Amino acid sequence: MTWLLKDDLVRRGKVYYGKLARGRPTFIAPRMIPFFHAIWSVRRAEETRRLSTRAQAILKVLRKEWEMATSDLREESGIRDRAAFTKALDELQAAMIVVPSAVYYEPKFTYIWTLAVGRFPQALRRRISRQAGVREIARCFLTGAGLTVPGELARVTGLPRWEAGLGHHALVAEGFATRLAPGRYQLASGCPLQREPDALLLDAPL
Repeated sequence: MTWLLKDDLVRRGKVYYGKLARGRPTFIAPRMIPFFHAIWSVRRAEETRRLSTRAQAILKVLRKEWEMATSDLREESGIRDRAAFTKALDELQAAMIVVPSAVYYEPKFTYIWTLAVGRFPQALRRRISRQAGVREIARCFLTGAGLTVPGELARVTGLPRWEAGLGHHALVAEGFATRLAPGRYQLASGCPLQREPDALLLDAPL
């Protein structure tokens, strides 16, 4: 039932879904997409330098065809080795360039892959500084949890610990959070907890 719900959410395209930090499948609410993108995206001008040759081959095909099933995409990109193809596809997901748009179980199991910017054009074209992205991800996490322990934000999001700390410090500076001890932060008095998270990390295969 859980994965059928996940498949339905992917098909509807109302929330962002893909493997981000450390290859963990992640749901992201639309309002948080620009902030995650500010951290993990690879700009088009940097693709030849930052993306592997195989990832670039997949991307070239998708920019031409726009949407394609897994087996067809592997064949068109010329990557015969399944493990190498999956690694390159994970690389593109981590850079928030490619996302699954649907999943089918008949006549055989397959994902349909597409360009992320086609599904979330406004959110992915919005320019956000990395500093603002880290701050707002920290805000999202603290609003949902109410309290953090040392290293928790870094572990969950994949941010370096020092950078996650900067996000918390920014929240303290604006009065949104209170520092209880090194690495421990609490939602400031008067700031309500958020009942529904803006980002959900899933410890399961995509």
